[in-house]
Amino acid sequence: MVSELEWLQRWYRSRCDGTWEHSRGVKIDTLDNPGWFVSVDVDDSATERTTRVHRAEEDWIDCKIENEKFTGSGGPDNLVEILQTLRCWLDE
Repeated sequence: MVSELEWLQRWYRSRCDGTWEHSRGVKIDTLDNPGWFVSVDVDDSATERTTRVHRAEEDWIDCKIENEKFTGSGGPDNLVEILQTLRCWLDE
């Protein structure tokens, strides 16, 4: 089974066509509360949607696809869950 990080690498590589990567891409950053922020440019075939799961102060995710962009944020141990959400949504 391919991990979320391996899947993301493959997904990114499949988009790189000499043009896409110059104006679009993937960003993974940290938040100061603490947590993670992920931003991924997706194409117009990605269905707009939102999910919010708040289990505890440091165990939460907030993800959406809107205007051809996935954004996901979450607690310090939720990066994999954010990437799982992205993968699930884009693989549908």
